[in-house]
Amino acid sequence: MAGIKEVASRAGLSVATVSRALSGKTNVSAKSRRLAQEAARELSFVPSYHASSLASGRNHNIGLVVPNVQRWYFSSVLEGVSETLLDAGYDLTLYNVGEQPERRSSILNDFLLRKRLDAVIAVALVLSEDEIQQLLAVHRPIVGIGGALRGASTIRIDDEGLAALATRHLIGLGHSRIAHITGYGELNRDFKLPQLRQKGFASAMAAAGLTIRPEWNATADFTIQGAYAAGRRLLGTSSERPTAVFAASDEMAVGIMLAACDFGLQVPQDLSVVGIDGHELAETFGLTTVNQDPRGQGRLAAATALALLEKPGGDSDGGTAAAAAQDQEFPTEFVIRTSTAVPPEAARQRA
Repeated sequence: MAGIKEVASRAGLSVATVSRALSGKTNVSAKSRRLAQEAARELSFVPSYHASSLASGRNHNIGLVVPNVQRWYFSSVLEGVSETLLDAGYDLTLYNVGEQPERRSSILNDFLLRKRLDAVIAVALVLSEDEIQQLLAVHRPIVGIGGALRGASTIRIDDEGLAALATRHLIGLGHSRIAHITGYGELNRDFKLPQLRQKGFASAMAAAGLTIRPEWNATADFTIQGAYAAGRRLLGTSSERPTAVFAASDEMAVGIMLAACDFGLQVPQDLSVVGIDGHELAETFGLTTVNQDPRGQGRLAAATALALLEKPGGDSDGGTAAAAAQDQEFPTEFVIRTSTAVPPEAARQRA
């Protein structure tokens, strides 16, 4: 059976470069990685990850912890993490903690410590300082997605600022009767996403001198079905209706649009709707939204974890991982489509 020296000779590379390329390390050019992989394939060479783990202390396995893998955002992050780790020759261990606190506790405090993981990526979960220090103490770099984690590298978007941006878009079109649909209180458990987006909405309204009407502040569970039910209550009143709605997620925005149809309201002629997320349904429904690209966030998180492992002492010194921690704001794009327009009265005046 061919050995790594034969692979290096066939590829025209050094043994060290072939070893780095086939072990998934990032400090290898794309061309060198391709040559090494092609030579290994031609010679039927399969690297021994067990031997590599004994020699390097690496297991080529990174853990991903998510609250609910069935939701669009988390599954999109998973796709981004998975494809990046596969390209780097790493395995992925997925932990779906669900809504049960005891399950989350057992995963964070027991499973992750027993599993042979090189790093941990936590999505939309606030880890306590004790939990973070426990992982760093066993030399596991941590990357968080969704908000700041003290002592860990994090990737986030500016939820409050983006919510204000989406609201200002409606105000700029001439809307003053603007409703908001946010998440239930329990959804604020970790990074307080509904609260942050509601705060951004409120700040934009206040800056424009507009009043927030309590009856136009609806709550749902960040699903289409939940927002549809909330939208029927919001729009089904015989009194004055809002002319625009800012929804704290694209799925809830779609639910509002479906509810509007039930009452014979046209979007955007009778009701403008703006969301935030960049959900795959947004383009189908012509939804104006903020695209936060969760798949891209997943790719960046995986790349960040791999880079931390490449730093001197990255897989052997928790202090080094903590010192290298950085807070990264992920770039977003405001996408204007056909779900927003000037309010009905303004449109009639123009006609």
